[in-house]
Amino acid sequence: MRLIVMLLSLVVSTQVWAGEFPKPVGKILLTMSGNIENTNEDGKAVFDIASLEKLGVVSFQTTSPWYNGRTTFTGVPMQKLMDYVGAKGTIVKVTALNDYTTIIPLSDFKKYNVILALKINGQYMRIRDKGPSFIVYPYDSLPELNTQIYYARSAWQVSKMSIE
Repeated sequence: MRLIVMLLSLVVSTQVWAGEFPKPVGKILLTMSGNIENTNEDGKAVFDIASLEKLGVVSFQTTSPWYNGRTTFTGVPMQKLMDYVGAKGTIVKVTALNDYTTIIPLSDFKKYNVILALKINGQYMRIRDKGPSFIVYPYDSLPELNTQIYYARSAWQVSKMSIE
């Protein structure tokens, strides 16, 4: 019986979504568009905090240029988010609430285990504290991530993503 439960949970956790998925009920935090296969609102994928967290969250500690010392970030793995919406392309154009825009290769997400952080040190991120979501690399994991290239890709106050 345990084996059946384990196998069933494995199948459910690796399910690939196709078509439409549920619309969020809370305030929209993120809108994804462009070359995506799975949507929930007029050809786009929209998420509130709860719908993002349902995808599964991870945490890691890292130093960064924006905070003193090691900081714990918790959020959704970007690769998991891209898989969920069925992203087909090579880049994602990320736009912040203040219209800051950055371009990130989709390959970064798998290669570096990038997350869309929703929490910092266990607390939800507020807009005035770089929230409500922040693209974060595990900067301490590889020396190459401690460069301006990856810092520039680390957008905070993320509101939109377009897959191209």
